[in-house]
Amino acid sequence: MEIKTFSEREIQKFRSETRGTSECTHFNNAGASLPPDEVVETVIHYLNEEATLGGYEMEYKYREKLENVYQLIARFIHAERDEVAIVENASMAWGLAFNGIEFKKGDVIITSEMEYITNLLGFLNAEQTHDIQIKVIPNDVHGNFSLQALEDAITAQTRLIAITHIASTAGVVVPVVEIGKIARKHNILYLVDACQTVGQIPVNVKEIGCDILSTTGRKYLRAPRGTGFLYVRKEIQDSLKILFMDGHTAQLINENAFEIRNDARRFELFEKNRALTLGLGKAVEYAMNIGVGRIWQRIQFLAAVMRRQLGGIDGITVHDNGEQKSGIVTFTVDGVGSSHVKSELGEKKIHVSVGLAKSTLIYMNRNSLSTVVRASVHYYNTEEEINRMCEALESIVKSGSRLQSAGR
Repeated sequence: MEIKTFSEREIQKFRSETRGTSECTHFNNAGASLPPDEVVETVIHYLNEEATLGGYEMEYKYREKLENVYQLIARFIHAERDEVAIVENASMAWGLAFNGIEFKKGDVIITSEMEYITNLLGFLNAEQTHDIQIKVIPNDVHGNFSLQALEDAITAQTRLIAITHIASTAGVVVPVVEIGKIARKHNILYLVDACQTVGQIPVNVKEIGCDILSTTGRKYLRAPRGTGFLYVRKEIQDSLKILFMDGHTAQLINENAFEIRNDARRFELFEKNRALTLGLGKAVEYAMNIGVGRIWQRIQFLAAVMRRQLGGIDGITVHDNGEQKSGIVTFTVDGVGSSHVKSELGEKKIHVSVGLAKSTLIYMNRNSLSTVVRASVHYYNTEEEINRMCEALESIVKSGSRLQSAGR
């Protein structure tokens, strides 16, 4: 089915519903997107009413809407409601699942060179505490994840395939659906870090074939900071140990016994920010009303325009490789540090971020990169904003060239 592109009127409507677009050019969506006004208003309204009604009383009043957030998320990623847990962020979601896996000596984790720092720390900790092994599948010469190398790496000791779908400091999209087919064929546990994915690319956990998927709300989903969720396939929930417990996680049968609840909310604790939960639900609803397929098409278009324009500026090197690329665009400026580029653009109210080597250490080391400038587009961005950034970068390149000449 052909996906209808956004009209200019639609783009202007999205921007009018996002007050931040009138204040800045925001290309830091991979850090935290500008939220829609209705998401902000949902959170503020709840907090204002909670201040006069009381926290528990307010939760009871909004119990149906709070419960509906689980249903919205389940629909959004094509899961069941009892497979969804709402947590504070992607790292918490990933850590609750990963640390719940019962590793034993000799187990092997297979991952990619695109893995995020939090996940690498988790692997290394498991290596030290459980005496497991880590195998990294390198990208091929074109920057693509090698499915054949994955097949070749699998042995009887392979316990887990853990993959970050879109890296923090690179534009490539890892083929999680194809990896899922391999994981299912070999009956290997499969964990997907979708921190940069949800809200950018349509996510169907059944199509991916993953057992676990973790994500945040603040990035491409445009939800408030302090939100995220975890998907755990129903069939494997009992195989993961529970790291923390309270009366929400489990119930006492008597003074000497307890029973864990029979859904993914076993990975939650009772106390969380209900206002942010509703904000998360509103962001999911907002994205669903637009259509993530259309969002993804728009992001790919804008990212391609940005890469093309950046590639045409002498003194700028774009570092994104791979067959499929995301809305994350990474580049460096000759003779000018990434932090200085960010600062210079920030003075013109153009927001980008700096991708540090530690964030995606294996990839950055293998490509001899210490930092990159990361500009990440979203559907509410415009070609005019890209032009503005590139004009500013041309001035930065010229300034850098003059400084280099003076230094010589």
